[in-house]
Formats: sequence, C-alpha cells, structure tokens
Amino acid sequence: MSTVLVVDDTPSTRELICGYLRKAGYQVIEANNGKEAMEKALAHNPDLVITDVVMPEMNGFELCRSLKKNPTTQNLRIVVCTSKNQDIDRLWGMKQGADIYLTKPFTETEIMEAIQSINI
Repeated sequence: MSTVLVVDDTPSTRELICGYLRKAGYQVIEANNGKEAMEKALAHNPDLVITDVVMPEMNGFELCRSLKKNPTTQNLRIVVCTSKNQDIDRLWGMKQGADIYLTKPFTETEIMEAIQSINI
C-alpha cells in the first residue's frame, strides 16, 4: 500500500483529498504546512506528497525545493494542488520539483488520475 502525505492549511480541502485517497486504498499522512510536512516526510518516508502552495511557515514551493534538496526525500513524487492558476505559477512549480501541477477546484477524478499517472 502506498503512503501519501497531504499538505494543506485548509482543513476542509485536506480532508477532501484524504477522503479520496483513503477510499482508493492509500495510507494517508496529514500536515498543516510545509514545515510540518518536511518533518513528516523525513519521519515517515511517504511515496508521494500532495501539497498546496499558499500556506504559513513554509509554502508549497519552498517545500518542493526542500524535499528535492534533501538526499532522503529527493526522489519523492510531488503533486502541487493549488488555487494559483497562472502559467508562471505552473512553470515555477515545475521548476521547484513538482511532478504534476493541478489547480483548484479539482474533481476526484482529476486528482486520482494525476496520482495514477506518476505510478507510485
């Protein structure tokens, strides 16, 4: 069973994503911000991180960079799921290490297809 770390400072969004993942059989770890996510990624070694961008303490782009720079987490797959929907945001997210960049609002199908496309 694959483990997914879901990072979002909005509880309702985090719970929605976690619900989709649990229904599909994934083990889920939750974090409220990038700093907490980095700690949990190092402690639990998830297969995938799904992160928002706009969060306190450490935003999603900073989290991507931190994960990719750390030898322990550098191969983690990352899905950015954010309301930042400009082309420059998408380009910046991919440059920071995101494998997939989804924008909110999203559907269950969109998020599950994104996860399946990176074969965790």
